[in-house]
This record gives sequence, structure tokens and C-alpha cells, in this order.
Amino acid sequence: MFPGKRSGHLEKFEMYIAIAGNIGSGKTSLTGILAERTGARAYYEDSDNPYIGDFYEDMNRWSFNLQIYFLGQRIREAAAILSEGADLIQDRTIYEDAYIFASNLHGLGLMSSRDFDTYMKIFDLATGLIRKPDLLIYLKASVPTLVKQIKKRGRAYEASIQEGYLEQLNRKYEEWINNIYQGEVMTIDVDTVNFIENPSLLDGVVARIAEFKTRGR
Repeated sequence: MFPGKRSGHLEKFEMYIAIAGNIGSGKTSLTGILAERTGARAYYEDSDNPYIGDFYEDMNRWSFNLQIYFLGQRIREAAAILSEGADLIQDRTIYEDAYIFASNLHGLGLMSSRDFDTYMKIFDLATGLIRKPDLLIYLKASVPTLVKQIKKRGRAYEASIQEGYLEQLNRKYEEWINNIYQGEVMTIDVDTVNFIENPSLLDGVVARIAEFKTRGR
């Protein structure tokens, strides 16, 4: 039985891989590359959030709306994933929404304690009904690398993101990966492994995934 596999609907799963990382770390690109190379089905983060533009203009006003919308997306994705019976690779996890983004906004005073508590109650309910990834791939990247990749993809609503905000998110990611998340983690240092320009650098990652999958059967 695969690590973390449980009874019921989840027995349909083969391997469930999730890609985690800060804004601009390369999650979507890695999801596509690994899906193609492993034959897994890719689930991409839906960035079409109607609140996202307003959020970057006024974080205090729109933080709760933004995070609740994203949480709803993650729950719908989880429901869709439950119906699959193939290897899956997911771009971003529901856990990042709570432990990274919502937590950071609350810590900065950009989300009230009342809103944060309400959000976490919904999050706890949702995560009690879904399954954790069998393998989490964490894309670790410095702020200069993130800024470079954000500028390269040229999304208008990301133009106002401050480096200080990205640094705060990086600290949240490190805290989550090292002290909170309980599960198998593979870390890729994006500063030194530029898999977007040179996908062959992922040969070792693909081999480790194959080994991990074989070990889990």
C-alpha cells in the first residue's frame, strides 16, 4: 500500500504528487514537465481569481475574499482528484493557502483575527476530508530568483508585488516545511537548478519519483 493511502475512494489513487513554492518559483512549469515525463495527469492552479487584482491594490480590504475564493478552488480540485484513478501532479496545495498566505496576511495585520479564525475553521473542515500528497516537491527560491521569474512571465496583477512580501512568504514556507508539514518532502533549489531552461536537470528528480513510487507499492 502506498504511503498515506487510506480506504474508500482513495484506493483509486496511484501516486499523488503536489508542487509547493512561493510566487514565481516555477510550480506550473514543473507540474507540466513532470506530468509529461512521468505520464501523470496535471492539475494546475487556477489563477483566475476575481479578487486578485483588487487584492494587490488593497490587501487589507480584499485579503479574506481572496483567500476564501482560493480555498473554494482547492476544495473543488480535491473533489475532482478523488474521482481519478491515475498518477496525479498538482500545482500548489490547499495547505499553502492556510499556513503561508492566510497566516502571513493575518500576521501582517492585513486580515483580522475574526476573519482568520473563520477561514481556519473552514480549512480544518476541508482538510479533514481530503488526502495529503504522497510526495510534496518544494521549490525553494531566493527573492532575486522569484522577482526575475515574476517579471519574465509578465502578469499585470503581479507588477506591484514587493520584495519584502516575497521574503515574508519565503520565511513562512521554511517554517511550514521544516516545522509543520508532516509528510514526504523533496526539495529543489531553484537558484541552482534552472529546470525551465534546462529540463534535463530534472533527470534525478524523475528517477527519485520512480524509485519512491516503486518503494510505495
